[in-house]
Amino acid sequence: MQTPARFEDVLAKWPSAKVRDLIMSRTEEDAAAALRATGAWSPETLAALLSPAAERFLEQLKALSADWTRRRFGRTVQVFDPLYVSNYCCNGCRYCGFNARSRDTVRRALSLEEAEAEARALAASGVKNILLLSGEDKVRSSPEYFCRLARAIRPLFAEVSVEIYACTEDEYRELHAAGVDGMTMFQETYNPAVYGEYHPFGPKADFSNRLDAYDRAARAGMAFLGLGALLGINDWREEGFFLGLHAAWLRKRHWRCATAFSFPRIRPAHGGEPPPFPLSDAGLVQLMCALRVSFPDSPITVSTREAPGFREELVRIAATKISAGAKTTPGGYTSSTGADAQFETSDRRSVAEVLASLRANGIDPVMKDWDGAFSAAPGAGDAAE
Repeated sequence: MQTPARFEDVLAKWPSAKVRDLIMSRTEEDAAAALRATGAWSPETLAALLSPAAERFLEQLKALSADWTRRRFGRTVQVFDPLYVSNYCCNGCRYCGFNARSRDTVRRALSLEEAEAEARALAASGVKNILLLSGEDKVRSSPEYFCRLARAIRPLFAEVSVEIYACTEDEYRELHAAGVDGMTMFQETYNPAVYGEYHPFGPKADFSNRLDAYDRAARAGMAFLGLGALLGINDWREEGFFLGLHAAWLRKRHWRCATAFSFPRIRPAHGGEPPPFPLSDAGLVQLMCALRVSFPDSPITVSTREAPGFREELVRIAATKISAGAKTTPGGYTSSTGADAQFETSDRRSVAEVLASLRANGIDPVMKDWDGAFSAAPGAGDAAE
C-alpha cells in the first residue's frame, strides 16, 4: 500500500472520536494480547496498551519496556542540554511563558556572541549534545541567525539540533548545511479543534503548516526528528495514539531518519494557564512504556520538567536521553539574566549531580556517542536504497 504523501491525510482517516472509541473499547483480553505482541506497531495494539484496561498490567508493561530498552540501548542514556537564545515570541499559545499575550514578561534575545558564550559554558560542563531553542520571532532569531550560530559552535559538540518555529524546506536545508543534525518540534496536540483553541493567533496557529514541518525537515536532510505532544491540554491516551501514528508514517516515508519521542507535561509558566487534563505519574509511565514497546528503536527523552528520582525511574524503564543542569531562560548558563523562563523546571541539579545519580542507579551517562568524522569516512552513507 502506498504511503500517503501528507500526514494530514492519515489524520483525516482517524478522527478523534474514532480514536477515543477504539481506545476505550479495548478489553483486558486485548491488553494482554498487546503485551504478547510487543516490538511491533499496529494501531490496535497501541490503542490496547494505552487503554484503561491496560492499567491492570502496568507492572508487566514496565518490565517489558525496560527489557526492550536494555536490548536496544544497553544501560546507557545520552545527556544533552537546551540553549535558549530568545524568549521573544509572536504566538498566543495559552500554556507558554513566552506567549505574546503576556505584556509583563521580561524578554531577552542573545546576540550571537552571547549565544556562543552560552554554548561554550555548556561544552565546558562536559555536555556534547546541544538543542537550540527560541520563541517564534524571525526578526530576533532568524534562520540565518541559527545557521551562523550552528557553524560557530559545531566544533564544540557531537550533535547540534534545533527546537524552533516551523521552517520551510529551504530553511531546514540551510540549517542542515550549517551543521544542524536534527529538529524537535512538539505538535502540542493532534486534535485540530483543541489546537485552534490553544493557539489563537500567530504563525503557530496554522495547524497544517506545523504538522508538515517534520516532512519538510526530513526532505531537507535532517537525520533526527523529535516528536511530542504537550501533555495536559487534551486526553493523553488520544495524543499517545497519534504520536504512534505519526512516527509510523514518518518511518515509512523517511526510513533513514531517526524518529524520537518526548513526553512534556505542562509545567507552571509565567502567563500560562493550568492544564485541563493533568496527567499523573502512573499515566505518564503507561504512555511512555506503550510507545517504547511499540517502537523499540526510538530514542525517548525525559527533560527537567520531571522531578529527580522519577527521572531516574523513567531512564530505567524507557528513556534514553536526558537533560542535566538545564536552564530555560536566555543567558541562563553564563549570567543571572532576570529574563522569564518558558516553564519552571522540576530538576534543578547540576550536570555533575545528575551524572552521579544516574551512575548510582546503574546507568551509564553518555556525553558523546558518535563523532562527525564518521560522516566523512569513505563509504559512509552509501547504504543501498
